[in-house]
Amino acid sequence: MSTLIKSFTKSPKYTIKWDNYFKIYEEVLKKYKNKKIKFVEVGIGDGGSLFMWRSFFKQKIEIIGVDLNPGAKKLEKDGFKIAIGDQADPSFWKNFYKKYGKIDVLLDDGGHKNIQQITTLMESINYIKPDGMIIIEDTHTSFMKKKGFKNPSKYSLINFSNLIIENIHRQNPSTDRKPNFISRKIESVLFYDSMVCLNFFKKERKTDSRLIENNKKLRNYFTDYRHDGDFIRIKKNFEVKIGKIEKNTFIYSLVRKIFHRNFYLSLKEKYRIIQYKKLLKK
Repeated sequence: MSTLIKSFTKSPKYTIKWDNYFKIYEEVLKKYKNKKIKFVEVGIGDGGSLFMWRSFFKQKIEIIGVDLNPGAKKLEKDGFKIAIGDQADPSFWKNFYKKYGKIDVLLDDGGHKNIQQITTLMESINYIKPDGMIIIEDTHTSFMKKKGFKNPSKYSLINFSNLIIENIHRQNPSTDRKPNFISRKIESVLFYDSMVCLNFFKKERKTDSRLIENNKKLRNYFTDYRHDGDFIRIKKNFEVKIGKIEKNTFIYSLVRKIFHRNFYLSLKEKYRIIQYKKLLKK
């Protein structure tokens, strides 16, 4: 039995978690164990998970619980800090961070609706410390129609995550996209069953990614074939009928121009991708 499950089982208050979460938490949160960190959990219910986290991280951790239920304030007598408010309200988060300052880990186990998850994420990004993390639980609601979630939709957290991924890629100058606060702060996004983890850089990134070479002297001996797969195959088909097609000849240039990245191959590539997508939707 893992350390975290033991802490979960022995918690004096009621809580509930999906069983696959524990292995994930053991892995992504182990770097914070026995360190003095500020940990925020949204959606604390009766407080069972707060006791679990305190047992897992040890006494150095400062735990702040966030809930809409005013009754959660009773957990302050157990040594937890409790903030009462609506996670879907940007003004709540502005006041929250004004009071508590920057944090190390934000765990969203709140209402799981699109506006709740996305508001909590966006209003918190600028208040996560370097090497910090935002964890969003129960992201399977991005695919649920029932219980008021009205998904899948373009407004879901998972769909919104695609924009986060695009922003991370702005670190690479080849994209010709202007870096922003997302690309400077978030290093990676991890997707699991029902969970998304955003990892922050240990130090906010100020520069773009750089392309480096191991030995420039060997550059002229390198032949780049990455875009030539279809062209090589089609050229061979032509050679069966008309003989060897030498490089730097008119027929070579013609075949390359027509079949290298032309309309025909573009349609073919799109069709194959559509077929792959169909497999994923089964």
